[in-house]
Amino acid sequence: MQKHDNLFANPLNKVADFKFDESVVDVFPDMIQRSVPGYESIIHTIGELAKSVVTEDSNVYDLGCSLGAASLSVARATESKRCNIIGVDSSQAMVERCKRMVQAFNLPNPIDIIQQNAQDTTIVNGSMVIMNFTLQFIPPSDRAALLAKIYEGLNPGGVLVLSEKIKHPTVAGNELLIDLHHQFKRNNGYSELEVSQKRASLEKVMLTDTFAEHEKRLLEAGFSDVVMWFKCYNFTSLVAIK
Repeated sequence: MQKHDNLFANPLNKVADFKFDESVVDVFPDMIQRSVPGYESIIHTIGELAKSVVTEDSNVYDLGCSLGAASLSVARATESKRCNIIGVDSSQAMVERCKRMVQAFNLPNPIDIIQQNAQDTTIVNGSMVIMNFTLQFIPPSDRAALLAKIYEGLNPGGVLVLSEKIKHPTVAGNELLIDLHHQFKRNNGYSELEVSQKRASLEKVMLTDTFAEHEKRLLEAGFSDVVMWFKCYNFTSLVAIK
């Protein structure tokens, strides 16, 4: 039974910057389901995409794999193909828990979990790279180089699945989307205090871009097409095709 996310339920004297430590790992499945609209659909569709784009004996990279939801979706979807799935996360707490989770399943394609920064991961023979709400936590100065490295490591026809919280280019439009997202969280049982303190915790850690900024960066990295296949409020998922 998953633990209930109440990390921000009580008033805090000082709201610390958000980090993926043991306390977050303990409640992460509940947190992500109640905080990210369409999360289950995104995870399911990553598996559906894998069915068509993952090729025999290629590598699939899940950068910022957290507890392995996307990796597991790919592993189950590629039962008829032999491929290598590599989950990467910088959080030791996430990696330790993720290893235990994936080992609990008898998977057609095994998943290797390693602790590493996405910027330090070597991408080779890739048919699919997944960054599911990961790029937004990487320093903006590192993003273009990371995407260029991913592009170089993908095989022709390979794809990058990039899911992100984005910002709207106008202040009024951005506030509208933020308000809708906060109401989504309230409807899922978060209090006004929890919404406010979580926002403060993420303010300096999760730095979002507009869709236009993502698209420009991906095209400059070399991708031939950028397809927005999912959007709800200020959350989106893109497929960039090599």
